[in-house]
Amino acid sequence: MTGTNPDTNPGTDPGTGGRANGEARPHPDARLRPGTAVTPLRAGLHLRGRRGSVTLEGSTAVPVVWGLLEEPLRTGRLAQFREGLEPGSSVRTAVDTLVGRLADHDLLVPAPPAAATPAPTGPADPAVARWIDATAAHPADAAAALATARAEVLALDPASPAATAAVRALEAGGLPVTPTPDPGLPGDRVLLTVRGAGRDRTVAAGRSGSTGYVTAPGSAAQARADAAALEARLAHAAGGAGEGGAPQPHEVPGAFAALLAGAAAHRLLCAAAALPDPAAEGDDPRLLPGIPAVLLADARPPRADLHSWLGPRRIDTDRHVRLAPPADLAEALRRIAALGEPRCGPLPGPLPGDLPQLPVPLATCTLPDPDPGPATRDTGTPRTLTGGAPRLDLARLEVFCRAAELLLGDDTFTVGAGPGHALGRALRHGAARRLAPDGRTAVDPARWSGHPQLRHWWKTLTDRLDVAARLEVHRAAPCAHAYRAVVRRTPAGPGHGPGPVLGEAVEATPGDAAAFAALAAVTAARTAAAGPSATRPRPSGGAVAPLATAGARTAAWEDLGWSGGWLADLAGREEAFQDTLHRLSGAGPAPTPDPAPAPEPAGLLRSFGFTVLRTAEETR
Repeated sequence: MTGTNPDTNPGTDPGTGGRANGEARPHPDARLRPGTAVTPLRAGLHLRGRRGSVTLEGSTAVPVVWGLLEEPLRTGRLAQFREGLEPGSSVRTAVDTLVGRLADHDLLVPAPPAAATPAPTGPADPAVARWIDATAAHPADAAAALATARAEVLALDPASPAATAAVRALEAGGLPVTPTPDPGLPGDRVLLTVRGAGRDRTVAAGRSGSTGYVTAPGSAAQARADAAALEARLAHAAGGAGEGGAPQPHEVPGAFAALLAGAAAHRLLCAAAALPDPAAEGDDPRLLPGIPAVLLADARPPRADLHSWLGPRRIDTDRHVRLAPPADLAEALRRIAALGEPRCGPLPGPLPGDLPQLPVPLATCTLPDPDPGPATRDTGTPRTLTGGAPRLDLARLEVFCRAAELLLGDDTFTVGAGPGHALGRALRHGAARRLAPDGRTAVDPARWSGHPQLRHWWKTLTDRLDVAARLEVHRAAPCAHAYRAVVRRTPAGPGHGPGPVLGEAVEATPGDAAAFAALAAVTAARTAAAGPSATRPRPSGGAVAPLATAGARTAAWEDLGWSGGWLADLAGREEAFQDTLHRLSGAGPAPTPDPAPAPEPAGLLRSFGFTVLRTAEETR
């Protein structure tokens, strides 16, 4: 038999007081959770409910046993059914085994149902009781919490469609509701508050144009702050989309407010009953565990989805979250997607857009105004940042980090997807500024000209893009495994001095440095053709290699000519290379990034697991 349960720990039964590590039997009065669906298989069953699912396979007798067991389990007469079976018989053993598997996967609930609990410790509405029994780990506790809870709906006009819909939804959940006018609220915003069931919890629901939102449960102050920030960001995003990007309020269907109010009431009822937040249900890979989620809904076309989001004012304790650094590149890109969500994301989201992806993958983003809000003014032509890398996913990460650095103050900070990535970028940037090639002996081209990646990118630059350029590689210090490579455009004629820098890199081998410098030059040539970028890229090179190769399998035939093989080779010496750059700069061991509170967006980046260093000098 096999089973899966995303919500509970297999081998324990928090809802039935039953099996623990397979040693105890489920409660004799246990019954099947309401709403559990059953699909018969050729030699087994598949059961799925709100809190778990399990597949039972291995014998054609499983569906037969279930045919005998289903009715007693659904009606709460399991004990009577078991008493009618001969102790030690094969049928009773099969029944106990099947019931035990259901308990393992949280598909059973203690009897009697919550509906049978007399008021005021249980809900009077049978539909509410069935919802609690289907959802709660401890239905009796959840029912008691709702029985003592009281709700309040605040709105500018308590008779507005949104307010009346919220009142109806909360009353349907079994709560007494008090509608209250609040002159300080915008007309399209409502606040739903529950009291008497533990700490007070509030959810805000509102609308900006044709996009609505529902905040995560929190304190009243947190809900007000989140609502104001979301409305400002949604208005800013709609304004940036042009005249057609912000539908007028009269285009919104009348049922839209009721749907938002219902979603808000659902989240508040779950919070009051200590049930899992609806955002935690399902397996949406876009949502980040530990980060509160907001619901965004569009009226036309109808659409609603959840997004991990932290507002600029983090008042409640659960908003002061700090995720661990991303373990691999895919996780880093998930967090970038959350931070750069087009409608509510506070940071720019790098995407390929309509940029050509050959001969080098490119990503671009538009830098936002420092503090989008109701007072935002058009400051002229938006600043666009474009960058490239051997792969598009690497280009997206590099552009995001560079955009965050520009928003923080350009050379003042270095951003990375974890301490190692940030430190590698900071050390390379600092070394490129300190290690001027003048007066140093260039490395013999025979030592680096055969690098497969260099040959590819240099041919792309000089042949395919027809750029006249010159490449030099210099050693950082005698006997040091650190090299700086610079690609300059060839001057138009004699007496014009050195040409402008097209690309530079600092790496552990002359071949790697030359290859990354040539890649940077190709990127510069392509981004210049696509339009001016807000700033020159930093020589980050192989700093991303450990993150890019974490958990990735490199085939035996992937040599340096393949990006996967090249990144794996770089990752193997990145730690030693960073130690070398530390020694060359007179620095000691790499410090732990300062965990103290930081101004936005540094604090927000750190909350999502990114590392923010105060320039390369912070490593001293």
